[in-house]
Parts: sequence; structure tokens; C-alpha cells
Amino acid sequence: MGRRRKENRGIYRWSRPAIGAIATVGALGTAYLTVIKLMGNSAACPVKGCDQVLTSAYADVFGIPLTLFGCLAYLAMMALSLAPLAINEDTNQEQRQKLEDTTWPLLFIGATGMMVFSGYLMYLLATELKAACLYCLASASFTVIMFLLTILGRQWDDQGALVFRGVIMGLVTLVATIGMYSISINGPTTNASGNAGPAVTNTSGTAEVALAKHLQEVGAKMYGAYWCPHCFDQKQLFGIEAKKYMPYIECADDGVNSQTALCKSVPEVTGFPTWEVNGKFLPGTQSLATLAEASGYQGPTDFKN
Repeated sequence: MGRRRKENRGIYRWSRPAIGAIATVGALGTAYLTVIKLMGNSAACPVKGCDQVLTSAYADVFGIPLTLFGCLAYLAMMALSLAPLAINEDTNQEQRQKLEDTTWPLLFIGATGMMVFSGYLMYLLATELKAACLYCLASASFTVIMFLLTILGRQWDDQGALVFRGVIMGLVTLVATIGMYSISINGPTTNASGNAGPAVTNTSGTAEVALAKHLQEVGAKMYGAYWCPHCFDQKQLFGIEAKKYMPYIECADDGVNSQTALCKSVPEVTGFPTWEVNGKFLPGTQSLATLAEASGYQGPTDFKN
């Protein structure tokens, strides 16, 4: 019994530094991915899935890189775990104990939320993206380890209350995550006016996203209508992730964000889709290679679709 108590005290001593070390590594990794994403570069990764994940529709939340939120979460865990250790236990024992008692529940709640969120991302990785991402797997592992350390790293007096907090935090995180992605990817379901047409189902690769961004930058336009099957085919070629960067002009009167007047002011638009690229008009569905050549695109051309 005495030996077991001694082992537990050992766990209590190194649990906070361990959480702080893991959170530090996680913060550095997510900070690196945030910089890579903002610069439009490829991440150092032995598998292709890393870049696929970074350019997917799930990599941004309301236009902000998801990795930035991850970095902030890791920094918060690092601060909560290491802050009490900065107080000298010999001279300020009461103050340190008070800070430890305050931060442990916050560490548990934070670790629980991060673990559930990472679990949902693993679900998306396996079912939607179907890609391998070492950074994602490492981050998910970090959250599980931090969660276990918050449970085993101290003596919890009321374990029932701990379970209750964990369940509530897990449910709140899951519901908030699903709702957040639903709004971020599909747009708000309220106050929507007009028809959007069928949903794009193909996923995008790095090349599709880069081409869509390039077309937007050079001022290209795709004139189309939500009911047009060839317009849908064109969107499918770009894929879900690249679609939000496409310079699409809705010409149908009852379409979402309709710009019918603009479409009618261009006499060359006699059918849908019609592309306007560098002053030239290209009628009909265009291959991505054709659009790349017409726009002077110099990026990757290993298009998936």
C-alpha cells in the first residue's frame, strides 16, 4: 500500500511538466502548419495526405486556418499546466496549491474538448478525406495522452463530478464542432435566398485549389446558372475545397447571389457555362488543363478530377 502511494506521488510530480511538454510540441507543430497554410506552401510530410488535409474544406473555419485554433488551444494547455510550477513551493505553498486546484479542472476540461474534437477530425479523415496525415495522427495522440495525464496526474476527490464534467464537455464539443463545420462549409441555413443547385461531391487536390485561387487572382469569371448541368460538371472538376475560390458568377434570376444584370451586359455570354479568361471567352465546360493554359497558371498540374 505504501509503495502504491509513493508511485502515485511520482505521477503527480511529473504529470504537469509532461502535459506542458506535450502542449509545447503541439503548439510548435500547429504553428508550423499555420505558417505553411498561409504561405500556400507544402508541408514537410512523407505522405501526400498532409497537403490534401491542409487544402480541404475542413482545414478552415470561417476563413481562419483550423491549425491556428489548435495552436491557441495547445498554448492554453501549456500555460495552465506550467503556471503553478513557476511559484516556489517552499516560500509560497498556499498560493501554489490554490493555483493548482484552480487549473486542474480547467486542464481536464481543455483536454477533454481537444480529445473529442481530434476524434471527430479522425472520423472525417477516415470517412470524408480518406487520407493519411501524420500531423493529424500525432496531434490526436497528444490530446489522448494529455487527457489521461489530467485524470491520473492528481487525486480527484469527487470522481462522479469529474465524469459529469467530461460527458458534458464532450457533448458540447461534438455538437459545436458539427454545427461549426456545417455553417462554415455549407453556409448559414437561415436567411438564404435563391437556389444553389446540387451539392458538389468531388474532393479537391492541391492543384485544383491552387488553380481556382489563380483564376480568382487574374480576374477570370465563370458565368453560369445553378440549374445548368454543365456548370455543375465544371464545379465537380474543381471539387468541394476549390469551389469556394472559383470566380463564379450566378446568372439565374432565382439563384443565390444572382448577378443577372452583369451577365446580360456581356454579349459573349450566350450559354452556360462561359469562361472569361484574360479577355478571351471560352464557352462550355473546360478542362482544368485548358483553364490553366489560358490563364497563364504556373502551379502544380496533377489534377485529381
